[in-house]
Amino acid sequence: MSELIDPIEKKRVRWRSRRGLLELDLVLTRFLAERYDQLTAEEFAAYVRILELPDTEFLELVNGKIETEDAELAPMVAMLRSV
Repeated sequence: MSELIDPIEKKRVRWRSRRGLLELDLVLTRFLAERYDQLTAEEFAAYVRILELPDTEFLELVNGKIETEDAELAPMVAMLRSV
């Protein structure tokens, strides 16, 4: 059985998903609508880590202009790219 995600923390992270770049906000809006509520605890943790990136780096990662070398983040990056 997978770990449960604290609903309060989930709301906080949803709020933190608002970014300063319109292009990034568009991707994250789709992601939040389509995939966010189904994330496992592991995926949620990876998403929280990705949110710590500066907006420009985050956008380049999502757009495929750069790749992550972090194997734990790679599945989440792929998920964000697919929405």
